[in-house]
Amino acid sequence: MRFEFHPEALALEEYLQATSWYTERDPSIALAFVESFEDAIQRILDAPKRWRIIDEDIRRCLTRVFSYAIL
Repeated sequence: MRFEFHPEALALEEYLQATSWYTERDPSIALAFVESFEDAIQRILDAPKRWRIIDEDIRRCLTRVFSYAIL
């Protein structure tokens, strides 16, 4: 299954900024962040209705290690 960010979503820009921030501090932590983010996307793709609805048709999935959510 494929995914894409909604054009009005800020998630991609926020993700890129967070990745850059972690990279500046420690590249190994940046890699862990990217892996955690990709894992969350895969979990969403595997079971898209599993995640709690937070507003009408919007669901939220948290990454497992970092305090970051994908809406």
